[in-house]
Amino acid sequence: MSSDAPLTNGNAKYGARPTAILHRTPWRPPVATSAEGIYITVEGGRKLIDAVGGAAVACIGNGHPAVQKAIKEQVDTVAYVYNMQLSNGPAEELAHHIVETSKGAFDLVGFVSGGSEAMEGVLKTARQYYFESGQPQRKNFIARELSFHGNTLATLSLAYHPTRRAPYAALLNNDNFHHVSPAYAARFKGKDETEEQYVERLRQELENKFIELGPDTVIGFVAETVVGATTGVVPAPKGYFKAMKSVCEKYGALIILDEVMSGMGRLGTLHAWESFGDGVAPDLQAVAKGLGGGYAAIGAVLISKRVADGLRDASGFWKHGHTYQATPLSCAAALAVQRVIVAEDLLANVQRIGPLLGERLRTRLLGPNALAAPYVFDVRGGGAWWGIEFDFESPAGERLDFKTAGGNFALAVQARALENGLIVMAFSGGGSLDGTKGHHLMLSPAYNITEEQAETIVDLFVRSVEEVLTGAGAV
Repeated sequence: MSSDAPLTNGNAKYGARPTAILHRTPWRPPVATSAEGIYITVEGGRKLIDAVGGAAVACIGNGHPAVQKAIKEQVDTVAYVYNMQLSNGPAEELAHHIVETSKGAFDLVGFVSGGSEAMEGVLKTARQYYFESGQPQRKNFIARELSFHGNTLATLSLAYHPTRRAPYAALLNNDNFHHVSPAYAARFKGKDETEEQYVERLRQELENKFIELGPDTVIGFVAETVVGATTGVVPAPKGYFKAMKSVCEKYGALIILDEVMSGMGRLGTLHAWESFGDGVAPDLQAVAKGLGGGYAAIGAVLISKRVADGLRDASGFWKHGHTYQATPLSCAAALAVQRVIVAEDLLANVQRIGPLLGERLRTRLLGPNALAAPYVFDVRGGGAWWGIEFDFESPAGERLDFKTAGGNFALAVQARALENGLIVMAFSGGGSLDGTKGHHLMLSPAYNITEEQAETIVDLFVRSVEEVLTGAGAV
C-alpha cells in the first residue's frame, strides 16, 4: 500500500498498528487521550473544546470530582448484580430522584443502557399496558416524518430519518408503525397559514390517521419534544402538543415523548415538555444522554401514574429486560450527575447561557455585515442546545463550490471546526421529506459552561463557517 493512500477503517493507524475498530466514519477519528470539563486532549497533545457534548451527552463535562468519587466508591462496594435476581441501592435512589423531581408526572422508572434501548422499552411498555388491560387489538404506533428514535430495527421503523433507514428499508416494519407530517413550521407551514391554523392542520392529520387505522387499534402517538439530529433542534409550534394530546385522549391512546436528546436539563428545564411542549406531561417518556452525562451507558423509561397503575393492577412487573439494566455502577454514576446538576444549580446556568448563545449566533451569522447571512436559513434552540441551518438554493448559494468537501457544506464546517479546535455535529438532509435538502449543525455544550467559554465557542464556530464559505467562493 502506498504511503499516500487514504486512511480508512482498514489501514488507519493507532500507534504502530492498523485500527481494529469498525468505526462509524470512513476514517479513524482522532484518539482522545484525556479530558477535563469541556476540554479534550487528543493524540499529539492538541486540546479541543467540546461544544456538543459528544452527542448532547456530556452535560457536566469530563472529570467532575463528585462523579469520579461516586464511581470509585461504587466499584469498591458492588459493581454488578443482575436486576432479575437482586436490586441495588443506587438504582433505587436514582429512581426515587427521578420520580420526586418530576412534579407528579411520573410514578415508576425502568432503567436501560441508552437511548435506543429506552425507546424500545417505551414501545414494549406501551404494548404491555394495553395487552394486560384487555385491549390486545391496540398494535399501531403513529410517529412523524423527519424524526429519529434510535438505531434498532423497531425504532428505525418508528422514526423516519431517510438516510438512516435506507440500508435497512427491506427489514423495517410498515404494518405497525405509521407516520404523519413533521411539526416544522419554518419548512412546512403554508405561506398564508397562521401558526394556529398550521397546528390545527396537523391535529386533523393525526386524527385522520387514527380513523384510517381504526382508533381502537392505536397504542399511541410518539414524538421528540424538540427534534434533534434529523432536523437540528426544531421545536413544535405553540399549542401543538396540547392539540396532539387531545386526539390521543379522545381515542384512549397514549402520548409518548422521546427526550433522549432534549431532556434532563438540556433546554433549561429538567424535562423539555415543561418549556417547549406546552407543559404537556406524557404517559411514557424516554431519557438517556443527559441522565448519565457520559459517565455511564444508561437510559430510562419514565412511566406515568396512568400506565403504572395499569401495570400494577395486572402482572405487576415489567416484561422487558437487558443484561446491563439498572446496574449499580451505571446508576451510581447517573445519580451523582443528577445531584451535581441540583447542587450547582446548573439548570439556572443553562437558562442564563442560552439567550447569550442565541444572541451571539444570530448577530454573528445574520447581522448586516455577516458573510454567512445569505446562506443561513435559521438559528433556533434554547438553553444549552442550538441548531444552525443553512440553505444554498438561492442564486448566490448555487454559485458556491463545495466540491473539496464532497459537496457537503455541514461536514466541511465540522471538519474545519475540528482543525480550529472545536468539536461540533454536522448533518444534512433535514430540510425536506426525501432527505435531499438542508444542512445543519448543532451546538450542545455542557450545562456548566461560562460566558467566556460560550463566547469562544461562537467565535470558533463562526470562523469555521466563514472559512468554508470563503473557500467555496463566497465574498
